[in-house]
Amino acid sequence: MEYTRNWKLPLAGLLGAYGLAAWLLANRLPVKDGAIDWQASLFPGSWMAWSFPSALFFLTIFLFLALMAIWEYARPGGHPRVGILRFETTRGDRLFVSLLGSAFIHLAWLGLVGPGLWWALALSAVYAIGVFRFV
Repeated sequence: MEYTRNWKLPLAGLLGAYGLAAWLLANRLPVKDGAIDWQASLFPGSWMAWSFPSALFFLTIFLFLALMAIWEYARPGGHPRVGILRFETTRGDRLFVSLLGSAFIHLAWLGLVGPGLWWALALSAVYAIGVFRFV
């Protein structure tokens, strides 16, 4: 019998904190002409122009890393395996490859198609599932 730890409470807390942070960031956005200005700066006058999409991007990267930590807590070891690339990878390696590939997918989409990134996001999700399944 494999030893597993209780991971449901840390996972629920993490997802709740992610939702709260996204909600708090969204409530900082100004309203222009009766609609939320999603591209406006969250912190006007600061040294960096943090827009809601850029803040949500970094918050999501943090969420992925924290989810990997909870996964490692629940099932220690990472279970390295040899996939289609013919070298041993762990869960962290596969997360890195999927994030890197998703960045290239989005950059290629921006260069070839344009700024509508919803299909690039869907393609990146399919790519990440494939990486975790076959690499």
